[in-house]
Amino acid sequence: MERYYTITELTREFGVSTRTLRFYEDEGLIHPERRGRTRLFRAADRRLIQEILRGRRIGFTIAEIREIIQVYKDPPGEAGQLRLLMKRVDEKRDDLKQKRKDIEETLNELDHIEEACLTRLAEIGVGT
Repeated sequence: MERYYTITELTREFGVSTRTLRFYEDEGLIHPERRGRTRLFRAADRRLIQEILRGRRIGFTIAEIREIIQVYKDPPGEAGQLRLLMKRVDEKRDDLKQKRKDIEETLNELDHIEEACLTRLAEIGVGT
């Protein structure tokens, strides 16, 4: 017999709101079974939620996550999904490296501005 999870069980397990899970359902990322107004999630839905949340943590958009999930369902299947995922990981890594570089440059610029301010304060005889 297949195990089902309630929305409450999954929100507690993953630390997300019911609204988040309903959003993922509205976006077509998960497809819980409906019994009246109750949503019942299968183990496959639970795994998808886990992967969606992992993707969100590393910065993937919902569109990127949907694309990765869809590639798994359609040909070329898992191999295609893994190749696409590796491509998206490389892109995300490059984006983060650029952001890190930009942050370092901004921090250096702030250090220079602070140093110039301190120098000028000393020149005009104002202590800090």
